[in-house]
Amino acid sequence: MSIDPARDEFFMRQAMTEAEAAAALGEVPVGALLVRDGVIIGRGHNLRETSNDPTTHAEMLAIRQGAEHIDHWRLLDTTLYVTLEPCVMCMGAIILARIPRLVYGCRDPRVGAAGSIYDFSRDERFNHRVEVTEGVLRDECSAQLSTFFQALRARKKALRVPAGEDE
Repeated sequence: MSIDPARDEFFMRQAMTEAEAAAALGEVPVGALLVRDGVIIGRGHNLRETSNDPTTHAEMLAIRQGAEHIDHWRLLDTTLYVTLEPCVMCMGAIILARIPRLVYGCRDPRVGAAGSIYDFSRDERFNHRVEVTEGVLRDECSAQLSTFFQALRARKKALRVPAGEDE
């Protein structure tokens, strides 16, 4: 697969739009797109809180939609764009779906499985390797997450009742 930085940025911006949709629902703003031959065949944004389903990460939803779109579980000749480095579950799905290329925005130092904490993409024990491009629109993706969590902390702080004022 050829790497085109302008194309990667184009699709990452669209993944960021998916992340905005997640934030609007009060979800952690992570967005994902699955692209094949320059066409988006799957998209998703986090829905864990909304669905009460721990597997409804942006990547999982984009992968499911892409598999439905092409009517096959092997997602060969595709690229998955994600605003945040995938976790262990999502990297497992990427490997099992045979997605050959992953492009992500910013690292996840807590649970990242494409280079931060683990690197499943290059683990020789798996029968599939994933080509990873990291850092596409890193600052913008990171800012999107930071802004969300700052606002969340501010809302939680505003909800706290100061001692003695609840009497």
